[in-house]
Amino acid sequence: MRKKKSLTEVSALGQYIPMSVHKARRVIDQIRGRSYKETLMILELMPYRACYPIFKLIYSAAANAKHNQGFEKEDLIVWKAEVNKGTTRKKLKPRARGRSYLIKRPTCHITIVLKDISYYEEAYQTSDNRKKYLPRNLRLKSSGAIWDKK
Repeated sequence: MRKKKSLTEVSALGQYIPMSVHKARRVIDQIRGRSYKETLMILELMPYRACYPIFKLIYSAAANAKHNQGFEKEDLIVWKAEVNKGTTRKKLKPRARGRSYLIKRPTCHITIVLKDISYYEEAYQTSDNRKKYLPRNLRLKSSGAIWDKK
């Protein structure tokens, strides 16, 4: 039985993205719980290859929110972002003496859920109250990276 979505949530799903799950999670952990505009800035400036498909998913989810629900992009936050392991593509590379070598290409599925917080806008603006509106599993401390510092 599927859990019913809230009326303030919009999602985008990217499947079979040719990338390791660990490399995608490294980026996803930095954007979880942030506003839409802040997320786009972070993804543009981060030097990882995983940023581009995640950037496209965030942009797509925001377009879904604007078109389907009529939400304003300024009121959206990244409510839920998860990366799951997809299938592994296997290829054979020819080697010497008629042998072959197996090459494994991992894939992943990325799910992005944006939430409209216009109802809680005043309370969300301060960084202390921002943690209150996130679920417990999203209340992460800073990783100490350069882009986390103010």
